[in-house]
Amino acid sequence: MSWQRELDEMERRAELARQMGGPDSVAFHQGRGKLTVRERIELLADAEGFAETGVLAGKPEWEGNELAALTPANSVVGVARIHGRKVAVQGDDFTIRGGSADGFVGQKGSWAIRHAYMNRIPFVRLLDATGGSVRHFEELGRTYVTGPEIGGGAGVDDLIWQVPVVSVVLGSVAGAPAVIAADCHFNVMVKDTSQLFVGGPPVVKAARGLEISKEELGGEQVHVFGNGVVANLAESEAEAMQQTRRFLSYLPQNVWEAPPRIAPEDDPERREEALLSVIPRSVRRIYDPRRILELTLDRDSFFEIQPHWGKARITGLARVDGYPVGVMINNPRENGGSTDRDAAEKIARLIQLCDTFHLPLIYFCDEPGFSVGPAEERSGIIRAGARLMLLSRLSETPYLVFITRQAYGVAGGLQYRRGDALYRRYAWPSAHWGSMHIEGGVTAAYRREIREAPDPEAKREEIEARLNELRSPLRTAHAFGIEDMIDPRDTRPLMVDFVRDAQSHIATKLGPTSRIPYLP
Repeated sequence: MSWQRELDEMERRAELARQMGGPDSVAFHQGRGKLTVRERIELLADAEGFAETGVLAGKPEWEGNELAALTPANSVVGVARIHGRKVAVQGDDFTIRGGSADGFVGQKGSWAIRHAYMNRIPFVRLLDATGGSVRHFEELGRTYVTGPEIGGGAGVDDLIWQVPVVSVVLGSVAGAPAVIAADCHFNVMVKDTSQLFVGGPPVVKAARGLEISKEELGGEQVHVFGNGVVANLAESEAEAMQQTRRFLSYLPQNVWEAPPRIAPEDDPERREEALLSVIPRSVRRIYDPRRILELTLDRDSFFEIQPHWGKARITGLARVDGYPVGVMINNPRENGGSTDRDAAEKIARLIQLCDTFHLPLIYFCDEPGFSVGPAEERSGIIRAGARLMLLSRLSETPYLVFITRQAYGVAGGLQYRRGDALYRRYAWPSAHWGSMHIEGGVTAAYRREIREAPDPEAKREEIEARLNELRSPLRTAHAFGIEDMIDPRDTRPLMVDFVRDAQSHIATKLGPTSRIPYLP
């Protein structure tokens, strides 16, 4: 006796579910320049690398005992293969009830989160959902007290301590899904088609009497360029999936595994002549900091995170001798490279990411100090700076520093590592440092002497010239105030040596980080 008839019926019903909201709804969705949830997953996963769970979940309509129609749950879940590794995926289906939480069926909305947690694999949420709807009250015949289970968000807070979590914002995302968009290690939105807000324009109008568009309220200008809630911007949905795949490629499956190495194709002993002249002799001249990254990291391995926000510091992930690392470098083209509040928060996020997933952190330091001025004081730079100092002290990830030019003030002191975690520091001959800049400090420290001089300006210049004679890093090296002065061309070989040595240190630290739990 065969069960083929039942299998055929299962496939018929699964095919009904794969039609999503139906041809008209799908056509309307695609007519807005957007992909369906199934097309998105196809771009995210390896070829034929998605195993769906719960395809039959939905709201059936019956004619007697026969199924007449099936409205599928508006969430597609399963396990994708990304670079051959398993990743739990949840994709919102906007063609059914606009992705609203009242389109969930059973526990399908939170299945992928639970599966990621139990199996210790990364979690990717493809967000195109509006959260709850008052329409749901009529269906229930009551209201409800909201809790973590509303919106399918249960467990995300537990996940970010243990496995990589990525949110991809692919439409107008509001309510509980908007919080999920930020509750992750990396997020990305799509230019012109993604918006993110606690409450959309109708809610804002009801609460504030304000007419506002979706873009004005929560587009990329707000969240990518304005407040840094979303890390990266993609030109298309396909690029958003590629960024997600690339981000995950640097991270382990969970905190109990070491970051994945790939076979290196770059010479570990590569010494670039261009490094001798990349830093200008004049302290007033700027340079391209990304050039230093190109000349030292594995070729084409740098993946920048938050390139449009906190731009005084460039941060991202890269590889050194095939090993994943976190990287940051001051950007003299933005605010002179001085750390403002946004840059401080951006640095803090990178430190937390590296600590959580045991990535060595490499810092090319050209820090003129925390940004000063009335605007910065109003922004809360002191609080942001204090938090950054605390995170730096608590961090146990292997830390390698190259002081390429400046290291001044409290912010400049963040290149120093306390404690017994693995740490090395080198200085290029272009480096100089101190508690504060000579040019600004002379006016404060020699105020009376300058004021009483016959020619105050000449006196100030005389004192500055005298102190500048003491600025040579070689004088600091004589006092062992800096461990090693190096030829800039030796940067990559020294970096490779450090990252190789870091692997045995990382092996002793695997597991959840106790000193710096990840906080979005």
